[in-house]
Amino acid sequence: MTFAPPTPRTVLVTGGNRGIGLAIAEEFLALGHRVAVTARSGQGPEGSLTVTADVTDAASLDAAFSEVEAAYGPVEVVVANAGITRDLLLVRMTEEDFTDVIDTNLTGAFRVVKRASKGMMKARFGRIILVSSVVGLLGSSGQINYSASKSGLIGLARSVTRELGSRGITANVVAPGFIESDMTSVLPEETQAAYKKSIPAGRFSTPSEVAKVITWLASDDAAYISGAVIPVDGGLGMGH
Repeated sequence: MTFAPPTPRTVLVTGGNRGIGLAIAEEFLALGHRVAVTARSGQGPEGSLTVTADVTDAASLDAAFSEVEAAYGPVEVVVANAGITRDLLLVRMTEEDFTDVIDTNLTGAFRVVKRASKGMMKARFGRIILVSSVVGLLGSSGQINYSASKSGLIGLARSVTRELGSRGITANVVAPGFIESDMTSVLPEETQAAYKKSIPAGRFSTPSEVAKVITWLASDDAAYISGAVIPVDGGLGMGH
C-alpha cells in the first residue's frame, strides 16, 4: 500500500524556538511544509523562517503574520504554543501574576487565532491547534493561573469550531502531560520517580510524540476532527 505525501502547507508555530515548539516546527519541516516560527529571541530550526513577535502585542503579531505571508503565502496551519508559567500558591499569587499568565497563554492564543482566521476564512481552509496541558483538565496546586489559562483554550477552540467549522477550518486542543525537558531533567531522581508513578505509562513523553499528534491534526486525514481535546499524557488525565 502506498500513501500520498501530505499537501505542503504554510505553517506558523508560536514559541517555536525551543522545547515543544521547536519539536513541532522540526516535525512539520520533516514532512515538507513551509514553516515559520515566532520568537521573542533566538531562532527556530534550520529551514524555518523566524519572525520576531510577542503574543501579548497584537501589532507585533500582525507584522509577523505579514512577514510570513510575504515569504510563504497565507498561513494555513497555526499552532498556538507560546506560553509562560508563574507558579505560586493562591495566597501568594498577585493579580499581576495571574493576569500576566492569562494574557500570554490565553489572550495571546486569541490574538494569534484572530489574525490567522482572516486568511483562513478567505481560503475556506485552516487548521488551528492550541497547545494546552494536562493541568488544564486536572488542575495543579501552585498553578491556578497556568491551569486556568490552559483550560480556557478548550472553550476557545470549541467556540471557533462552531463559528468557522462550515468554512473548512478546524480548531483542536492538544494537552501534553509531563515532557522530557530541561525543566524535568534537573528534578531530583526521587521527584521524577514520584511523578512517573502517577503516570500509567510509567515515563515522561518526548517532545516529538507531542509534535507528531499536532502534525496529524494539521493533515488532510484529520479534516473531520474539530473541537477535540487530545491528551498526550500517558494516561495521566484519564476521565478529565
